[in-house]
Amino acid sequence: MIRNYFKMGLRGLKNQPFFTLINTLGLAIGTAGGLLIALYVYDELNHDEMFADSDLIHRIDMEIKFGGAEIKSAESAAPLAGALKNDFPEVEQTTRFRIQGSNLFRDTQKTDNIKELHTTYADSTLLEMFDLELIHGNRKTALKKPNTLVMTRTAAENHFGSVDVVGKNLLLNNKEMYQVTGVMEDLPSNSFLKDYTIFMAMAGNVASREDIWGGNNYFTFIKVSPDTSMEKFQLQLDGLLEKYVLPWATRTFPGMTAESFLASGNYIRYHSIPLTDIHLHSNNKVEMSKVGDMQNVYILSFIGFFLIFLASVNFMNLSTAHSLKRAKEVGIRKTLGSNRGQLIIQFLTESGIVVFVSMLLAVLVSSIALPFFNDLAGRAISIPFENPMFYGWLILITIILGLISGSYPAFVISKFAPIDTLKGNSFQTSSKWNMRSVLVVFQFGVAVFLIVGTLVVFQQLKFIQNKDLGFDKEQVLIINDTYAAGDQVNAMRQEILNLSAVQNATVSSFMPVSSSRSSTSFFQEGKMDQQYAIQSQVWKVDEHYLNTLDLKLISGRNFNGQFVSDSTAVIINESTLKTLGLDAEEALGVRITQEVELGEPLYFKIIGVVQDFHYESLRDDIGALALFMDRSTGYMAIKLKTADLTDILSNIENIWASKAPGQPFDYRFMDDAFETSYKEEQRLGSIFMVFTCLSIFIACLGLFALAMYNAQTRTKEIGVRKVLGASVRQITFRLTLNFLKLVGVAILFALPLGWYFMDIWLRDFTYRIQVGWQTLGFAALLVIFIAIFTVSFQAIKAAIANPVKSLRTE
Repeated sequence: MIRNYFKMGLRGLKNQPFFTLINTLGLAIGTAGGLLIALYVYDELNHDEMFADSDLIHRIDMEIKFGGAEIKSAESAAPLAGALKNDFPEVEQTTRFRIQGSNLFRDTQKTDNIKELHTTYADSTLLEMFDLELIHGNRKTALKKPNTLVMTRTAAENHFGSVDVVGKNLLLNNKEMYQVTGVMEDLPSNSFLKDYTIFMAMAGNVASREDIWGGNNYFTFIKVSPDTSMEKFQLQLDGLLEKYVLPWATRTFPGMTAESFLASGNYIRYHSIPLTDIHLHSNNKVEMSKVGDMQNVYILSFIGFFLIFLASVNFMNLSTAHSLKRAKEVGIRKTLGSNRGQLIIQFLTESGIVVFVSMLLAVLVSSIALPFFNDLAGRAISIPFENPMFYGWLILITIILGLISGSYPAFVISKFAPIDTLKGNSFQTSSKWNMRSVLVVFQFGVAVFLIVGTLVVFQQLKFIQNKDLGFDKEQVLIINDTYAAGDQVNAMRQEILNLSAVQNATVSSFMPVSSSRSSTSFFQEGKMDQQYAIQSQVWKVDEHYLNTLDLKLISGRNFNGQFVSDSTAVIINESTLKTLGLDAEEALGVRITQEVELGEPLYFKIIGVVQDFHYESLRDDIGALALFMDRSTGYMAIKLKTADLTDILSNIENIWASKAPGQPFDYRFMDDAFETSYKEEQRLGSIFMVFTCLSIFIACLGLFALAMYNAQTRTKEIGVRKVLGASVRQITFRLTLNFLKLVGVAILFALPLGWYFMDIWLRDFTYRIQVGWQTLGFAALLVIFIAIFTVSFQAIKAAIANPVKSLRTE
């Protein structure tokens, strides 16, 4: 019997090639989209689980309110790790990282540097705590001594052309000598260490041994014993403030107590976050690597689930729409003795075959589309063909899809009464709202929701791109690693200024694009108590900085390199004024200091106030900022006069080669760097757009099926109407109107949901658009147009049919 079911199933599918193709194609496309999203979500949910005992490793984060600023930080003070190891028996190991960003390294036998983008100091416990094996070297001693480092396989091959390089030397930034003591495999793409290629021994970082609880620059990880209660551990963390932080702070603020500190509205809180939660549940401004967003995982999971579900809905609608032609088959089978159970098995077998073939096609399509999807999503996902669990899930999903997709048509078709089917009355129904109509409403509701989401994401990105940032980012070339030119930096700037296409140039380690920065506390003269602290970022710039970036002064003047007194001058932004409680004119001449310990403090006089500009992401408020005229040579920003970049870039590169021989010429444009800050949003928008198009395509297949079904069941009605004088336009309008009602219902429930969820998504941005009626209206009109276009073919085809043939139809 089983063989007979398959034989009859294949024959039935062969006899209806068009519907078999549409069913298989729709289900394959929906399943392929769902599979790609499932792989993405699985990758996101399994970050950092490759490390041994990852469930026992936590990071200590901080929440700080001080000096008018509220900060959520993944970094903490250098002595915290030692305090945790000494005071908490449950802490078995600690490891700290001190991020160093990009640095230039070169083999001492060579003259050219190679830039490593992500480097860090790390404690000697790193390798053992995270169970990282070395290809070469001893992991117990590799990071024990100062001026030693461990590098990844790729870094070793880039610098030495080999991985057997233990004992060889590298020169850091043309200054410090480091010995290679270990080489490890490249780190997995879904680990928080994925970007890092060079790990330098923390023993060489002097600040890591200082007992300073006010400087939070170290990522501190702990490994706890298996029986540790993290709730009790958190209660113990709360005692760190009074035991360590406040006693240290009294050196700066004599007489300060926990009560006075908290009474002023300030706080410092420590809390732990599991290693495996960092990627999706951390919301700090600075992280060791790019983190994800659980909200996006929910959104994409929603899309993936409904892509598969919509494809199943199509299967149901297409099968029931086509079952009119099989009504007599059911009647004859029942007349010849087939019972309902046998018919159900027969139809489920047919659906199972379609689902099986669709699944094979889905895996094939996913394999072909995966490189494009990885490029779109910025991931390195692969299909785990080597994992038996993958095939188990495919089989399970195939069975579930077969049952879901085939159950409704199987149970509906199999219940037809033989007499009704042979008379052609099997599809008569008194209800305007049957299951097919509900499913089409649901399909188009999902499509409307996704269209709203796509429109909102791209409108927010457009808003970001067009927002007045308070500075001019257009045609600004940034040369990275200017420090590599040594004492030739000023001479290089002057030569670049002599180029006719260059308007201005400035040298600084601080640019108004997203990057890792730190802040410090200042005090107004005469207000040296902690309750008057001003938490501010500190940038060292030259006298050309404001003019090059077109920053606008609202009071006072710019720095002047001819004035010796400007070495103790400062320019603040408007946000700093709010903390000071002064207006722009009153602030001029006011003195501030960072030094409040014993001894004569060094004061800086405010000589100017610059208009607020967005130096951070538009997700955040503009914070306090203080500009000091001082030498800092990380970058050179060059304002260009021309859009023809070929010659000017070549000329600047030649100047670089003459002033910094052997150093890599690395540059970027400020507007590109700005847009890179929103790459995740751009990727989300692109993913939204692709899968929205897929969902619309699948929904249109469902609507096409219902239109075909409707035209088939109303063939005689259409013939009678034509005989009585109805025009093609009238009949087409009447047939189309029924479907527009379904689409209208979908719009009514989907638009509010789309508005609500996208409004939640926008709350991550301090500066954002509002989801207006224009966006919702456009989404509604777009769906209506798509529905009309989809239905019109079947409606017109039915309307122009010969009424004589229509009336002869059984």
